Amino acid sequence: MSLSKSTSLKFYKRKDVQDALVAHAQSKEIGMRFNESFGKRPDTLTYPRDVLELALQGVTSFHASEELWSNPLSLLSSNTKQDLDKLRIGWDLLLDIDCKIMEYSRISADLIVKFLQYHGVKDISVKFSGNKGFHIGVPFEAFPQKLGNENTKDLFPEAPRRVASYIKESIKETLGKRILEFEKGNISAVQEKVGLPREEITRYEKNEWGDNVAKLQVDGFLEIDTVLLASRHLYRMPYSLHEKSGLVSMPIDPNKVLEFEKSMADPEKIVNIIPFMERNVSGESGRQLLREAWDYQRKMPIEKEIKKEGKQFEETIITSPISEDFFPPCIKAMLNGMEDGKKRAVFCLMNYLGKLGWSKPDIEAYLMKWNQEKNKPPLREVYIKGQMAHFKPGERLPPNCDNDAYYPSMNVVCKPNNHCQKFKNPVNYTLYRWKRHMQDKQEEEEKENRKRGRKKKEGKVSDDKNNNSTVKIIPNL
Repeated sequence: MSLSKSTSLKFYKRKDVQDALVAHAQSKEIGMRFNESFGKRPDTLTYPRDVLELALQGVTSFHASEELWSNPLSLLSSNTKQDLDKLRIGWDLLLDIDCKIMEYSRISADLIVKFLQYHGVKDISVKFSGNKGFHIGVPFEAFPQKLGNENTKDLFPEAPRRVASYIKESIKETLGKRILEFEKGNISAVQEKVGLPREEITRYEKNEWGDNVAKLQVDGFLEIDTVLLASRHLYRMPYSLHEKSGLVSMPIDPNKVLEFEKSMADPEKIVNIIPFMERNVSGESGRQLLREAWDYQRKMPIEKEIKKEGKQFEETIITSPISEDFFPPCIKAMLNGMEDGKKRAVFCLMNYLGKLGWSKPDIEAYLMKWNQEKNKPPLREVYIKGQMAHFKPGERLPPNCDNDAYYPSMNVVCKPNNHCQKFKNPVNYTLYRWKRHMQDKQEEEEKENRKRGRKKKEGKVSDDKNNNSTVKIIPNL
């Protein structure tokens, strides 16, 4: 199914849909999409009648910020971090489950809901993303005003990142088991669906008898992350249509995620409107979750170092920065300069380069040069410096290629080549090509060494023959 103008107008004409969109837009920056391009930002959505008016002008979907602002229209691309902190009055936790296999996304969403409930969170909302995944939300009002001596509103984006990481690490073992149960224990079935090599989705653990047992590793094909990892990023609003699928990003009962089918999100079948992330919450039910996630991150680096010692042989060792020759088409397109989405491009590029052996000073210098030479108009240097301040190279991957909050909505003119369809993330593409290059180079060197060795040996034999033929023993007369 694809989104037609008549479907869009018919759906956005509904008064209950207009009311739902406007209710969710309160205190948020709103972005409008016109099929393949985004409208100017910042913008807001204040009156129900504006929804239909915008649809008549060609708007196909509505997107909202995770952050809550005192005055969204005061936001500027030149705002410093301090400016944004003053304007920000809060943020909602919005988790994105990103997987091309709908059944796996559904299992993951169900597990996250149960995990949140186990931690005492009562105000949980779930919605279908409109295509293949789910968004799980907890409103800002469910979290404490302060965490230690700091205002929670100022802990963005670090707090949602920590919560997402805590949830991901906590459920990944169970998630792998649940997906394998769904496939009746057949790892090959998972491999066929996700299109990845077996070694990328499998890890081995010793059982009580010392035997290596295969476990499903979901990191390569299923991502649980915050949709918005930097300020002012947007997500598809509840009851907004999805351009590719023609379906509605519809809220669903958190306790009935496993019952959801994509056909339910047909615009013609939406009957009852379900609120998404209501502000009227039942106390600070997210307090325990936030505190535990914050403390968990302090322990993580130590635990990772211990685990890393036994796994050095499994990791790709990059001794020098990987050059642009191995960059994928999407990254190369981004490096040609951006008209819209410059801040998102900075986020993508810094994390991409950080995974390829680039040092922090080299990344900053590279981004500064790119920004000044390619972006028209360029971002303020203070923005890039602010993003780099707390950045640690190699800490996280850039967003996946099909993440709607990034490449597609940034108007990156990407021309995929034959390699692209094999990979979900730009880093995987680059590492694959770089490894192949290094292997080919090594094979060439070994071949050359063998060739030199043969020549040397042949030369020695020849010398011996020559010596034998020219040296004569003359007997004493």
